[in-house]
Amino acid sequence: MYAIVEIAGQQFKVEKGRYVYTHRLEGDTDAALVFDKVLLVDNDGTISVGAPTVAGASVSGKILEHLKGEKVIVFKKKRRKGYRKKNGHRQYLTKVLIEDITI
Repeated sequence: MYAIVEIAGQQFKVEKGRYVYTHRLEGDTDAALVFDKVLLVDNDGTISVGAPTVAGASVSGKILEHLKGEKVIVFKKKRRKGYRKKNGHRQYLTKVLIEDITI
């Protein structure tokens, strides 16, 4: 059983017992979350597609930790001009454990 759910403006395929890394969410560690924007649910071959969301479906999860992602190097250069800029970025993330999918 899996579901396609919208979390913080992004769509994720979630399954019970799996982890999802999303953009930073409000809440403390071990806080319970409920996601109501379920776009699709597959229950052992029976697929329910929402228009735009599946009525009555929700996904519950728990915040495990807040962390920072891998460092991404942003390098800009213009040839023959002597212009070089190097910048780094680390995205703030939240690790969420998917506990249950209800239809």
